Amino acid sequence: MRRAEIDEQNARLLRQQHLFRRTADVVTDAFATFPEVRAVAVIGSVAKKLWKEVPRFRAFRRARIEVWHECKDLDLAVWLDSQDRLGALRRALVLALKDALAAGTGISVADHQVDVFLFEPGSDRYLGRLCHYNSCPKDKPACDVPGCGAIPFNKRVDGFEPDADILAPAARAMLYVRGEGRLRSALDLPSAGG
Repeated sequence: MRRAEIDEQNARLLRQQHLFRRTADVVTDAFATFPEVRAVAVIGSVAKKLWKEVPRFRAFRRARIEVWHECKDLDLAVWLDSQDRLGALRRALVLALKDALAAGTGISVADHQVDVFLFEPGSDRYLGRLCHYNSCPKDKPACDVPGCGAIPFNKRVDGFEPDADILAPAARAMLYVRGEGRLRSALDLPSAGG
């Protein structure tokens, strides 16, 4: 494999993380308009310095060539005082992404590429995820999980329990806190590590 191909792949993976970080800023601004949103942070690989690994891409995997980690989606942690308006929160996410695309910002992330993990303020207790469907319940197999939709638009994932360290990146990747406003842009987070 040529060095140029490796460099091109690494550049693509860095651009993907950058795109998800720009998306995090757009979604955070939309969520900050909700009085029940206490805080928003980036979690998952988008929040971290990227690391080198042998990827899933066949040519690189076969040759055991390491490239930057692939960010496949954007994970956000959202602390909420109330879950009464999760449907409106979902719509705000969809509209923010649609408006960003229409404005020509270069943000072309679909709403299903944004996973919003819901947490209870103070205790950090995991509450569920923001559902992507436009109605609740949607009469899909995913809706058959016990507890899914008991609170409209609070999605339950069968067998999912968050890792104990799911919120570890949140302290340094907190984007918004009610009463303080925007703390930083996701673009300010470190992007690549050795």
